[in-house]
Amino acid sequence: MPSLQLVLAPDPIFKKKSEPVDEVTDEIRTLMDDMTDTLKAENGVGIAAPMVDVLKRVIVINLSQNDTDIKLFMANPEIIEKSDETQVFEEASLCFPGISADITRPKRIKVKYLDYDGKPQVIEAEGFLATCIQHEADYLDGVVYLDYLSKLKRDTLMRKMNKFIKKYGHGHACSTGCEH
Repeated sequence: MPSLQLVLAPDPIFKKKSEPVDEVTDEIRTLMDDMTDTLKAENGVGIAAPMVDVLKRVIVINLSQNDTDIKLFMANPEIIEKSDETQVFEEASLCFPGISADITRPKRIKVKYLDYDGKPQVIEAEGFLATCIQHEADYLDGVVYLDYLSKLKRDTLMRKMNKFIKKYGHGHACSTGCEH
C-alpha cells in the first residue's frame, strides 16, 4: 500500500494553486518517491502533488513511449514554449476514476524545472509526453482536464464518475488488466 493516498474528485484542492518549491530537499525527494509509489500502485503515467493532498509544485511522469521508458521528476515545472500545432488525446485521471475525455493541447512544449537532484533542466517534449506534462502541470494551477470541456459535458462525466465509485467502492482508474 503506498504511503500517499489519492484525493478523489470533487475536492476543493483541485481548484487551489500549489506553492513553489524553494529547493529540492530530502523532504521533496521523499515526496517524489512516495508519489512514484502511488503512481505505480495505481498504474498511472503521471501524478501531481495536489492529487495526493500536497500543495507543492511537484509532478512525476513515468511512461513508456517509442520503446523508451521516460521517468521525470519535476519541481516547479514551467512551460516556457508551446507550439501552435495541436493534438488530441483521450485523457483520464487517477483522481477522476471511470471517466475520460478527448482534450486538445499543444503538440510540442518546452519545459524548465528542477530535477530530482535540484538541478535546473529544460526539455522539449512532443506527442503523448507533452500531453502528460501539460495535464499534470495543470493540477499545480488549480486546473483539471475536465475544465477544458463544456459545463454540460463536465457535469455528465462527473455523474458517470460518481456511479463508477458507487459501483466499485474505491477510487482507482481502470487500466489494462483491471479486474472490474
